[in-house]
Amino acid sequence: MKAYGYVRVSTREQKEDRQVYAMRAFGVADGDIYVDKQSGKDFDRPNYVKLLRKLREGDTVVVKSIDRLGRNYQEILEQWRHITKGKGAAVVVLDMPLLDTRRDRDLTGTLIADIVLQLLSYVAQTEREYIRQRQAEGIALAKARGVRFGRPPRPVPAAFSSVLACWRNGGCNSRVAALTLGVSQYTFLKWAREASRLLEWKKIYFFCINRVDLFDIFFLCNFHF
Repeated sequence: MKAYGYVRVSTREQKEDRQVYAMRAFGVADGDIYVDKQSGKDFDRPNYVKLLRKLREGDTVVVKSIDRLGRNYQEILEQWRHITKGKGAAVVVLDMPLLDTRRDRDLTGTLIADIVLQLLSYVAQTEREYIRQRQAEGIALAKARGVRFGRPPRPVPAAFSSVLACWRNGGCNSRVAALTLGVSQYTFLKWAREASRLLEWKKIYFFCINRVDLFDIFFLCNFHF
């Protein structure tokens, strides 16, 4: 029977030292500590998969905290059951001594571990959903204040008008036009569509202005006579 440690950090910039130190203090050998540096939003994690392949009945999986097994209530429970029921191994969560399913524990201890697991998993998911809700509300308020997110729009070069005229007259295709301006074909066509819409609005505007003037003249003439 062996003890394996699993360590996960959400980004490559984060350090795993604290979790690794906890594994060593528990007695897990360095060669049996598996580290993944990526988000836990799914279980497509190479070292976690390797750990599961090596896991045998009677072995133990050690994690620093329950959220190392997953990022939502359902995933944590699925992995917990896969390890304890499917593999016949035990799970030890160092930050929560009640979450310890090793065989030397009695039935009551195992039952308590299952209850605490479900409660903590639910609380962890609720907290993440609350954080996402606050983020969404903050973004909505920022947009209402005029804050723009993402990359700023690329300025249209001064040569765009002449290149656009060349493209409209059939003198060049959109790919050549884009290369001339130093942008992608998609960007050039987007600018061309925006220019066409602006031209249409200008035509509508001047048409309405001229119609108003003609109507005023007609009304004044009829009124005079």
